[in-house]
Amino acid sequence: MSVILIEFILTKTQLVSDVYDIKEVDGVVYEVDSAVITVKAGADVDIGANPSAEDGEEALEDGAEQVNNIVYSFRLQQTSFDKKSYVTYIKGYMKAVKAHLEKTNPDEVAVFEKGAAAYVKKIIANFKDYDFYTGESMNPDGMVLLLNYREDGVTPYFVVWKHGIKEEKV
Repeated sequence: MSVILIEFILTKTQLVSDVYDIKEVDGVVYEVDSAVITVKAGADVDIGANPSAEDGEEALEDGAEQVNNIVYSFRLQQTSFDKKSYVTYIKGYMKAVKAHLEKTNPDEVAVFEKGAAAYVKKIIANFKDYDFYTGESMNPDGMVLLLNYREDGVTPYFVVWKHGIKEEKV
C-alpha cells in the first residue's frame, strides 16, 4: 500500500497523508477528519476511542496530554487572526494560488476563483467557529489550515484548500 503525502504547494510543508479520512467539499476544499488523542512522553500514542463519547473515565496519567492527532503528527502551530487580518491574509494567499494555477493548471483557475470566493464567505460568516494553524515552519506564504468541529461539537476536522496542495506518493 502506498501512502499519499500532501504538502502545501507554496512552501512544500507537509500537511497530512491519505491515512486520514479526507472529503472534497464544494470542489475547492478538502475536509480532513482528525481526533483528540492522548500522548505521554516516551510512550506509544493512544489513538483509541474518545472516553467522553463512551461515558468512560477521562482521567489522564501523569505526564499525559490530549492533543489533536494531525496537529501532533505534523507539528502544526496554532496562530490567530481577527476577521480583518484573516481577510487580508486570504486575499494574498488566493492571489498566490491563482498565479501558481495559471502556470501549472490554467483550466482550474475559473473553478478555483468561483469556489474559493464562495467558501471564504462561509468562513467569514462563521469566523468565530475556527481555529487557525500553520505548518511547523510558520512560513507566512503558506496555507493557514482551519480547524472546526462537526455538528456533534466533538469531532474536529481541518479545512484545506484543494488547489493549495500537491499529492506525492511515498
